[in-house]
Formats: sequence, structure tokens, C-alpha cells
Amino acid sequence: MKEATKASILLVEDEENLQEALKLNLELEGYEVTAVDNGTAALKAVKNEYFDLIILDIMLPEMDGIAVCENIRIQNNEVPILFLSAKNSSADRVLGLKKGGDDYMTKPFNLEELLLRVEKLIVKNKKIQDKDSVPNVYRFGDNMIDFAAQECVGKDGKHYELSKKEAMLLKLLIENKGEVVTREKILQVVWGYNVYPTTRTIDNFILNFRKYFEEDSRNSKYFHSVRGVGYKFTEA
Repeated sequence: MKEATKASILLVEDEENLQEALKLNLELEGYEVTAVDNGTAALKAVKNEYFDLIILDIMLPEMDGIAVCENIRIQNNEVPILFLSAKNSSADRVLGLKKGGDDYMTKPFNLEELLLRVEKLIVKNKKIQDKDSVPNVYRFGDNMIDFAAQECVGKDGKHYELSKKEAMLLKLLIENKGEVVTREKILQVVWGYNVYPTTRTIDNFILNFRKYFEEDSRNSKYFHSVRGVGYKFTEA
């Protein structure tokens, strides 16, 4: 395994033998691999699960890889995409990168090179997404959070114990202060697997935070829900 939590990869390849071979080799490297053989199934998978990387064939049934990539980018999904293609002209490569691809390899390819590019894309994306960590004790308004002890003092001076996931979500929102954190990012960091809880579960966490920290829970000063996108922490 590359890390304590396996990086997850969506492999979109309709050539059965190649799909099986790639899936096996990626799993041997320690990745968690979901494999599909058409564009429609790829978009469905991206909608329902979080992936650290997509390996995307261009010539696919139902919807080609370029269209799949465009659809993913329309959703503001920044998952790295590595195109695989039998098309090897510079124009094809430029098109793939213009449409939102992060890398482009032509078939036939060297397996070792592919695995190296996969690793580099995942590591690069993780560095981009990681923010400077907040201190163990964080204060805002009349509130205090002790992340190490998993407890907080709310606006009324009351002490509350935090669950591990509450503490993780608070830290993630505060690390990204002033920015909307997408539901997908929250699920990746806080839950860390591909079988997700419902959006209502995250909403309930936010409601708890408002109860702890907000003077008026119906007129939030700190914890905001951004409909259809995610959640945001702000300080006045």
C-alpha cells in the first residue's frame, strides 16, 4: 500500500484483456481500483464515489473519453485524469489536455512508466489539496476547539465532547477558512472510503456545530451550507 488509506482509481477501459491487466497491476501497487468499460458507467461512478485519479481511454462505446472528461470538469470535479489512447498525433494529445486531461499516454505504453505517472499525479494532487494545518487549540469569537483532546467550549461557555469525525470535519473546514469545501472532499478526508453516508449526515454535523458555536443557529455567522456544492467556515 502507498499510504495507510489506499488511493482510489477509476479505470475506464473497454478492451477486456487490457482492463484486467491494468487493474491487477494497479492493485499490486496498493491502489483500490474500480473498473468500467464505457463512458456512461464512468460518469455514474464519478457521481457516486470519490477517486484520487481516473485513467480514461478515449475510444469508448456510448460516449468517448473526451466527452467523459468534459462532463467531469463541468461538475467542477478536479480529479486528475490520465488519458490512454491509440491516437498518437500531437493534435490528439493537445485536444485531450485542452479538454481537461492532466496527462496523456499513447498505446502501446510501458507499464512501469504508466505506474510512475499514476503515482506522480496522485501525489501532486494531494499536495495541492492539503492546506497548512491549524493549531491544536483554535479560538474564534467566544469559542474554543481543542483538536487533540477532541473537545470544545461553545458560545455559552459549555464544554462539549467531539466525536472523531466532528473534530476532523471542523479541522477541514477551518483549514479552508473562507472557501467552500465540497461534499466530495469532506467524504474523502473525514470518511475516507467510497461508500458514503448521505448528505443529511454532513448536514447534521453542521447543525451540531451551529448548536455549539452560533449565537443564532438560524442566522449562521461561522458555519454555512452552500446548496448543491458543500460547506464553508467563515470568521467575521
